Amino acid sequence: MRQAIAAAEVGDDVLGDDPTAIELERYVADLFGCEASLFVPSGTMGNQICLKAISRPGWEMLCDRECHVINYEVAGPVVHSGLLVNLLTTEHGMITAEMVRRHVRPRNIHAPETRIVELENTHNRHSGTILPQEEILRVREVCDEFGLLLHLDGARIWNAHAATGLSLPELIRPFDSVSVCLSKGLGAPIGSMIVGSAEFIDRCRRLRKLFGGGMRQVGLIAAAGLYAVKNNIKRLTEDHTNARLLAEQLNNLQPFEVDLNRVQTNIVVANLNGEHTAESVLAGLREVNVLAVPFGPKKIRMVTHLDVTRADCQEALERIGKLFA
Repeated sequence: MRQAIAAAEVGDDVLGDDPTAIELERYVADLFGCEASLFVPSGTMGNQICLKAISRPGWEMLCDRECHVINYEVAGPVVHSGLLVNLLTTEHGMITAEMVRRHVRPRNIHAPETRIVELENTHNRHSGTILPQEEILRVREVCDEFGLLLHLDGARIWNAHAATGLSLPELIRPFDSVSVCLSKGLGAPIGSMIVGSAEFIDRCRRLRKLFGGGMRQVGLIAAAGLYAVKNNIKRLTEDHTNARLLAEQLNNLQPFEVDLNRVQTNIVVANLNGEHTAESVLAGLREVNVLAVPFGPKKIRMVTHLDVTRADCQEALERIGKLFA
C-alpha cells in the first residue's frame, strides 16, 4: 500500500482530473453495481453528505440510539441538514419493519414529517453485529409504503459481505443512499466512499465541496483505498476468526463478560463486572501494553484488523490473564 501511494499518478480532483481518484471511484462503483461513486475524506463526511443530499430541514429521521451517526458525528444531522432525530432502542442495532411502521408520524399540520430511516451494517456499538438482510428488505417495503428514504451507514459493510457471503450489490440494493469506509478493516489510512446513481453522486460532489472535502492531488490517498479494495476484502474473515478467539477466551477471565452472540465480525465489546470500571481496566491494560477503548463506564471495546495477528491476540490474552490473576 505504501508503494502504491508513492507511485500514484495524481491530478486535481476538485477539477475532476485526478486519474487515481477516477480509477478508485470507477472500481468501487463497479464493486457495488452502481453507476458512480465519490471519494470523501471520512465516514462521518460520507454519512452527512448523504443525509443532506436526500433530506429537507425539518424532516424526522428514525435511527438506533447507539448508531454512529448520532454518537460520533457531532450532531451532524441537525447541524448540517436540520433533521429531527427519533432515537429507537433496538436489540442488535436492527430497526425492524414493525418499529418503522409504529413510529411513522401521521401527517398533519402539527407534527414533523417522518421521512428517513437510517441503518448501520455492521453495527459498531452493538459489537459488530450483522443486520439481517431479510429484515432490511421488510423495512424497505414499509419505507415504500410510507414514502420514506433509507440510508445505510455501511462503514463496515465489507465485514457483513465477508461473513454472510452476500454480494456487495445485494447488501446495498434496498438503500437510497450509502456510505462505505476504506479504512478500518480494509486498512487504508484515510477515506470513505459514497455510492449510488450518477445523478445522486453529482449532488454529493457539490456537497463535498461545500463541506470542505474537495482536495487537490487526492490520488496519493486514493491509491491506498484502491489497493485496499483490490487486496484486503477476502482476508477480513481472518479478523472475524481472531475476534472470536479473543472473545471466547476473554469471557473466561475476570472481570470480563462478553455476549458471544454479538461477536459476529471483528469487534469485541466486553462488559466489566464488580467494581471494575472502563477507566481502571484500561489503565491496567496500558501497563502491559494492551490497548483498547472505553465504550461506556463499564464497557471496553477491542477490534481485530489486518495489523493484529492471531499470535498478537494470544499474547494479549496472556498478558491480560496475568494482569487480572
